[in-house]
Amino acid sequence: MKKIHVKTGVPYDICIERGLLPRCGELIGEITSSRHTVIVTDDRVNKLYTATVRKSLEQSGFTVDVFVFPNGEMSKCHPTLIALYSFLSEKQITRKDMLIALGGGVVGDLAGFAAATYLRGIDFVQIPTTLLAQIDSSVGGKTGVDIESGKNLVGAFHQPRLVLCDPDTLATLTPEIRNDGVAEAIKYGAIKSRSLFDKLAQRPLEEVLDEVIYECIDIKRRVVEEDEFDNGERMLLNFGHTLGHAVEKIFNYTTYTHGQGVAVGMYIITELSERYGLTKPGEAEQIKRVLERYSLPTDSGSTATELITNSLNDKKRSKGDIHIILIKEIGQGYIQKLTLDQYKQFIQGVYTCE
Repeated sequence: MKKIHVKTGVPYDICIERGLLPRCGELIGEITSSRHTVIVTDDRVNKLYTATVRKSLEQSGFTVDVFVFPNGEMSKCHPTLIALYSFLSEKQITRKDMLIALGGGVVGDLAGFAAATYLRGIDFVQIPTTLLAQIDSSVGGKTGVDIESGKNLVGAFHQPRLVLCDPDTLATLTPEIRNDGVAEAIKYGAIKSRSLFDKLAQRPLEEVLDEVIYECIDIKRRVVEEDEFDNGERMLLNFGHTLGHAVEKIFNYTTYTHGQGVAVGMYIITELSERYGLTKPGEAEQIKRVLERYSLPTDSGSTATELITNSLNDKKRSKGDIHIILIKEIGQGYIQKLTLDQYKQFIQGVYTCE
């Protein structure tokens, strides 16, 4: 088993091993004295993995309840959250008990936010079952739900007590959902690791998948340890996300998945920054080629006005400014601060560098 220790305010381990799911009860039992837990999952993952996780927990002496909600981003909302709170109350969950987020990014975000806020905070464990969740959303303590005006605008930082990654769960993913995670892996390479980017561009994914998972998690671990609460360096992890979230929102979260939105965002922002001399020439084309290798889009057909309008609630905005994430070249991301007027000009293609 590979372990990555994350030294945040509340430190925790990330365990990575194939065949880990049937042993999860033993590992979770080592970090808590409570023996009452609630598995939070969606209706797709529930059919695949809940029985295995539940059996393992019960064999380790846990009483297990299960909360299931409909799969998809549209469930990451206030009504689902309230239903989960009511379920926890009905099952008499106390501050000493624990939630287990079993599923992809939506499950982790929702369960994590419920854990952060129910009874003013209870422990939770992440068991991510998608590539995107294993390498990105399950690590670092960001939790939240969407509201009408934007994605993840209601949330909290709440670190998990433990993250259990079993790459065997990725075998049940559709190519589209798998490639959602690849988009985030490409992001890590673009901002922090030329060698990771080249690996994704040149090697068969099946040959390097376990390496990619470990490398991405370790990159995120380093960034989160330096900036746990997203005030500086951690913003780099949002490369492609400002425009990516806008693309998701423009199409009401039904046409583009999160990874597809991020793919579009990475290419557009890099193509624009090349025009302004802020990125080494040719990098956007390299990003485009690796995205296309995994059938990820590089354009949504959205207008500049649509992208601007739907990105102005971005969490990286402060007062009259917005921080966008660019790359000097592959492997070297940086933060560019713009006024809102400059940001609009940037996206419209008429920005003038000072």
